[in-house]
Amino acid sequence: MVTLCSLEDDNIVSQIWRLQHVAYRLEAELIGFDEIPPLMDTLETLRSCGESFYGWLEDDELLGALAVQSESSGSLTLTRMMVHPDHFRKGIADSLMKHVLNEYRNVPLFIVTTGTLNTPAVTLYQKHGFHPVSAAKVAPGVELTTYHLHNVE
Repeated sequence: MVTLCSLEDDNIVSQIWRLQHVAYRLEAELIGFDEIPPLMDTLETLRSCGESFYGWLEDDELLGALAVQSESSGSLTLTRMMVHPDHFRKGIADSLMKHVLNEYRNVPLFIVTTGTLNTPAVTLYQKHGFHPVSAAKVAPGVELTTYHLHNVE
């Protein structure tokens, strides 16, 4: 079940922190780059990040999360997408994505950036209508691609 997570809740913040360390370590291996910003977070930087987190919880355990941040341009940036590896291929990321796209259905533009070699993330975003708009090298052999989804409603 998808729910808005409170960064005031110490238990939730701890679960998000643990989840992103498990999930983003796998992405780091996939794209060959271990300086992914969520891996640098502390509990305090996570608590004060200014993002809104939507979590997939089962029996009070956070199995997946999608974080978003509103931009001054009126767009919405999907800042973090993570699912615990023990729960891959169960539709959690898809459910989180559908929930957020519906929750923010009046936003004209959604933006997300991921490692170009992160095939699972790229597949998810493209499935939901995101299109690549730019790519940038961030380190030798490491490229990030930015995707946009224009909302036509």
